[in-house]
Amino acid sequence: MNDRVKSDIHSIISGKRKFAFLLGDCCELLELFPENSMDCVITSPPYWKMREYDVRDKNKLIGNEKRPEEYVKRLVHVFHKIKDILKPEGSAWLNIGDKYHNKNLMGMPWRVAFGMQSDGWILRNDIIWDQMKGTQSVKDRLRDVYEHLFHFVKNKTYYYDHDNIRIKPRKKAVVTDKKVITATGVSGVKYRNQIINSAELNELEKEDALKALDEVLGEVKKGELVDFRMTIRGTQRTYHSNSSKFSGRAKELADKGYYLLKSRAKGYLPSDIWRVVPEDKWRKDVHYAVFPEELLEIPIRATCPEDGIVLDPFCGTGSAVSASMNLRRRGIGMDLSETYLNLAKERLQKQAMQRVLF
Repeated sequence: MNDRVKSDIHSIISGKRKFAFLLGDCCELLELFPENSMDCVITSPPYWKMREYDVRDKNKLIGNEKRPEEYVKRLVHVFHKIKDILKPEGSAWLNIGDKYHNKNLMGMPWRVAFGMQSDGWILRNDIIWDQMKGTQSVKDRLRDVYEHLFHFVKNKTYYYDHDNIRIKPRKKAVVTDKKVITATGVSGVKYRNQIINSAELNELEKEDALKALDEVLGEVKKGELVDFRMTIRGTQRTYHSNSSKFSGRAKELADKGYYLLKSRAKGYLPSDIWRVVPEDKWRKDVHYAVFPEELLEIPIRATCPEDGIVLDPFCGTGSAVSASMNLRRRGIGMDLSETYLNLAKERLQKQAMQRVLF
């Protein structure tokens, strides 16, 4: 069996196949992967004490541990193995929800995150997944409608295509022979008057600030920027902190008398709050934690190069593999449940019938 699995893995790595599903315990299967071979890992493991899964060997199922510490230890162990097979520039994305036990919120996502950090992982982002819907029968606390999506890396330098996930500005600057007006109506006239009339700036600082203002208006005119904001000492407040010890902007304001915030025409990066409704299409009354493909688009676009490989060691009904194929990447999914993998295969077969996969 190991030889067949190794053959399936090699066929994906070599590019002969675009996707594969592997049945078995992820810890055992991960041992069969070459080191530094996966570009990206995206997964949502079973949550602690949340579901009963239909698998042959219950002892291998993560999520049924008696104590939360045991659950954390097992997940950290899985990701230790993942770190070995992830490329040095690779990323790992972990979606995990919390759990109330004896009316006590356990903080499971952060327990796991701290455990992974202790094992050498670098945590780059904590994305809040606002699911925008949910039911709750209890009457003594608020509804819980969000989960965490953690972004981990092995090294401080890693693959990240930020231009591929930028949100394009809805409005453009207005440029004519006589005036330049940004997408939000900034012409620079107000800033120019504030600089000239400032009692806080000396003559050299005023000259430098006016030159910088002209340069940024030139960037707007050339289509490189759609908007900007200028903060001038003594006129506008600094962002975050007035202390140059804690704020680079405050230091720049103290040293130069101004600073500029620019909105590039190519767009801005998404925030760390994502509003995505959970997926129902492939639930099939057996799988209660289906990854919505919309949630996976930014991680795949940003951290997996085109034609790279996305691995999901707890793939369920195959959302990560399906999303990878739709975004022109290769995908490998593994799961203990043969039922889920059959659904995942059905999903990819239907996808292939709708269009020819790349």
